Amino acid sequence: MIVKNNIILALDVMTMDEAINICEKVSKQIDTIKIGYPLTLAVGTNCIEQLKDQFGFKIICDYKVADIGPTNDKIADITFSHGADGLICHGFVGKDSVEACLNKAKEYGKDLFLLTEMSHPGAKKFLQPVADDIAKMGVEMGINNYVAPATRLDRLQDIRNIVGKDAFIISPGVGAQGGSAKETLKISDAVIVGRSIYQSNNPEEAVKNILNK
Repeated sequence: MIVKNNIILALDVMTMDEAINICEKVSKQIDTIKIGYPLTLAVGTNCIEQLKDQFGFKIICDYKVADIGPTNDKIADITFSHGADGLICHGFVGKDSVEACLNKAKEYGKDLFLLTEMSHPGAKKFLQPVADDIAKMGVEMGINNYVAPATRLDRLQDIRNIVGKDAFIISPGVGAQGGSAKETLKISDAVIVGRSIYQSNNPEEAVKNILNK
């Protein structure tokens, strides 16, 4: 997946009016957005198709899928059938659960992103100890896309070393959580930025400033 300006907008707003307003302001600079449960649960899965049709965005659905295989299969099928280009799933649930999402992504010709470690402080206790094993599992399964934190560059580098230089890593935690886009992009392929853009009084200017920090 090619990401314009190496920035993915995490559009965690609660109404389509707000989503469209922000997208109109940044669509010339950004071509990939990440939507999660806040927008999807508030307005429905049709938001995927609407944003793709109106702006031409590539859309990654951050549902952090983490259930048994048959349930993951259903979630992935619904997500991709509405036009999502990518889906993020947790790896800690194991190979069989991840494989259900991976198989569905292959069926639709779309991308699966394996979440190795999250960017918030709490991830250190439970996710960090198993993140390397999750990454290794992903490599064994032939997964090429990963999510690893911008807030802990040492851990991001560890994940990069495991998945290899040709893997595609996207990193949350830039901006409000304190991660640096410049430093993160020395290791990952794209940064995920949410509040620093969508809560800004000038989202367009906020996007321009991201890469300078």
